[in-house]
Amino acid sequence: MKRVIYILVAILICFGVGYTASIFQAESLTSWYPTLVKSELTPPNYVFPIAWGIIYLCSGLSIGLIWNKREMLDSGIGWIFILQLVFNFAWSFLFFYLQDPFSGLIDLILLDLTVLFYVVTCYRVNKLSAWLFAPYIIWLMLATYLNVFIVINNPI
Repeated sequence: MKRVIYILVAILICFGVGYTASIFQAESLTSWYPTLVKSELTPPNYVFPIAWGIIYLCSGLSIGLIWNKREMLDSGIGWIFILQLVFNFAWSFLFFYLQDPFSGLIDLILLDLTVLFYVVTCYRVNKLSAWLFAPYIIWLMLATYLNVFIVINNPI
């Protein structure tokens, strides 16, 4: 039962970060973002909440499965997880709220590295927890490409 509570709390935290970030995005999504030159590989708008829903669910499951395990505490996985959530939130703030794709890109690269570090560290503790980050890594590869495209093709 304790494990279920850890997983549910972790999932709620992930969705809470996503919801809070969406508050900072809301205005720019309708006024600024549509004016940007975007890659032809940019998914339709309805794909983003679906993708992030899957990512937040898998992320919460990932950390929830190892929450309170001795290996998690010894390896610092919890701190790495929190750091990636901070970078995740910061990207929305930088890119959308401040309308600064270049700063968003710097943050996104830091997020990419932090997520990879989490997966490598986590793999030693719980392979399933590491694999649950696969959708996140795939999405981040696309997001990084899209952000680079926007930085290159839009005047600052």
